[in-house]
Amino acid sequence: MVFNFIETSVKDQIGLIELNRPDRLNSLNRKMVREIIDALLALESEKEVRVIVITGRGRAFSAGADIEEMMEDDPISLELLNQFSDWDRIATVKKPIIGAVKGFVFGGGFELALACDLLIAATGTEFSFPEVGLGVMPGAGGTQRLTKLVGKTKALEWLWTGERILAATALDHGIINKVVASELLMEETMRLAQKLAKQPPISLRLIKDSVNKAVDYSLHEGMQYERKNFYLLFGTEDQKEGMNAFMEKRKPNYQGK
Repeated sequence: MVFNFIETSVKDQIGLIELNRPDRLNSLNRKMVREIIDALLALESEKEVRVIVITGRGRAFSAGADIEEMMEDDPISLELLNQFSDWDRIATVKKPIIGAVKGFVFGGGFELALACDLLIAATGTEFSFPEVGLGVMPGAGGTQRLTKLVGKTKALEWLWTGERILAATALDHGIINKVVASELLMEETMRLAQKLAKQPPISLRLIKDSVNKAVDYSLHEGMQYERKNFYLLFGTEDQKEGMNAFMEKRKPNYQGK
């Protein structure tokens, strides 16, 4: 696929998406969002790819939405455009998505980061939802995902004030998984991606599915859902390979079957 605002590549079972609008701090216009989602779904469909990494070129992961593009919007044009339907498609990606973020992770860029399954941030990274200062609010899941991660009171504080969240604070509140030196960001991210790529793909898929359900289901409902996925894995070749490898004291070779 040919893209104007992103670059994609595949190596060692890892699909990489790089936001490539560094002169605008990777601000997200609608065409760029569509390209990101199209790339995610294309990598999702490639059997060779087991893990997807999203990062940004230049000084920032993404400084947020392209405000100039939205200035003349009105409620009816937004309803007819239905621009968030593209964002909704991220939830259909079953493979692990790791975000490697640095610099500014603001607004829509923060929402894209929160849509990843795991996040590694470079030292000095700052997160923020500054939409309130523009008379609006997050619309691609920001209020929902942030609240589920940090709770109501901190979410309201950060959403109401637009205050910047430093990487160390984001780590303390469970927004990100790890903070690393900027020069080690991609090395550490790829190390984690490679580790996941060696795991049984269907197990990763159903674990992600079960954890996502846990966010919305009651404990009882979530446990029933988990149980069915547990049973389902006993129909895979990878389950047999994993248990045989354990008994034979060797490393397993998972095929995603």
